[in-house]
Amino acid sequence: VLVLGFFFLGMEKVIACAEKRPNALCKLICFPWAGGGTAQLVQWGKLFSNSIEVFCVRLPGRETRLNDPFTKDMTSAVNEVTSVLLKELQGKPFAFFGHSFGCYLSFAVALHLKEKYGLEPVHLFISGAHAPNSQAILPMKSIPMPDANDEEVLAYIQILGGTPELLPNEDLRKELLLTFREDFRIFQTFSFEKAETGISLSCDITCFSGSDDKPYDLRAWQEVTSGDTSFYELPGGHFYLLEPSNGIFLIKHITRCIENAGL
Repeated sequence: VLVLGFFFLGMEKVIACAEKRPNALCKLICFPWAGGGTAQLVQWGKLFSNSIEVFCVRLPGRETRLNDPFTKDMTSAVNEVTSVLLKELQGKPFAFFGHSFGCYLSFAVALHLKEKYGLEPVHLFISGAHAPNSQAILPMKSIPMPDANDEEVLAYIQILGGTPELLPNEDLRKELLLTFREDFRIFQTFSFEKAETGISLSCDITCFSGSDDKPYDLRAWQEVTSGDTSFYELPGGHFYLLEPSNGIFLIKHITRCIENAGL
């Protein structure tokens, strides 16, 4: 009982769920953007039908994990998320949704699950991010973000399209900048070379983007799966997904894709 208690404590800390649906047909795991927490995406759980149970990943250094040490690289982040999710994902079909930085973490977790456990999402939903195999990602890898001062980090965040958590409160802003900086460090430690890993996915991938956001190399996502890849552009900037009308579209489309996956 004690061991189970620790498992559920870890589960609640790392994976948030606002609407428990034990009888759902599929689990949707959401991976937020750099510096982000679970506040926005976990609320999707109340908007999906009863057939889908929504979870959101919470990395260290934020919300209920404020005192947990930051993860230092992508491998550590993948191992932590996988160790907590594994029991949940072995029981029924699952899908991943990632936005911006969350795309890379979700993709890395998907690769790890397939390679080590033979598990794969029924669908991967990607939002606002270059494909991991794209040359367009390389300049972002060389930005000295961990060593940048707060003003430089803020300037870069604005280039990316801002972040919904930016607040006038100085303490909250410093907290956000710290988590953004640490998440960016994780991103910079991730590399994907299909020829080297020998792993690719077979699930379908859907790529979303905002019409006013900077252009992303989404087409290259086709090269990381043998499944079908589709593309949708919605009105808005980098955080187009937080617009209520876009949120409704995403929820309906994600539901349709999952239901069509032949569960």
